[in-house]
Amino acid sequence: MKPVSKVIAAAALAAVPVSAFAQDVEKSVAARQAQMKLYAFYIGQLGAMAKGAVDYDAEAAGKAAASLNALAGLDGSKMWPPASSTAELGDATRALPAIWSTYPAVVEKSKEFKSAAAAMADAAGGGLEALQGAMGPLGKSCGGCHEDFRQPKE
Repeated sequence: MKPVSKVIAAAALAAVPVSAFAQDVEKSVAARQAQMKLYAFYIGQLGAMAKGAVDYDAEAAGKAAASLNALAGLDGSKMWPPASSTAELGDATRALPAIWSTYPAVVEKSKEFKSAAAAMADAAGGGLEALQGAMGPLGKSCGGCHEDFRQPKE
């Protein structure tokens, strides 16, 4: 192989891992954003019932809460790779760099959300008052992470 060809081949091979990494980061960000949208979908149903915007339906509330709890139990570790915050990706994400610099705090907040989702799964089908009682801790667990680790909408 000629020296110029070797340089071109080496450059092409060197670009593959970077390109593959970028695709992995994009897929990870897309997956976590999809998960957040699903959280919002189910929390929206529960919140609408809790506020009285729609009639309380024990079966529907139970299903929404069970789905939310199942989502909370997914392994999301691959959805949060380094270099996937606003610092690196700009507007493609709202995840602040603080997530990675204060990682133990993020884990604690994740545990709070999982606990609140499990409590909602236990409460939602048990009556409107039970659902309403579980909404506060659930909302607080969401806000606790979003306030510290998510860039506000502009």
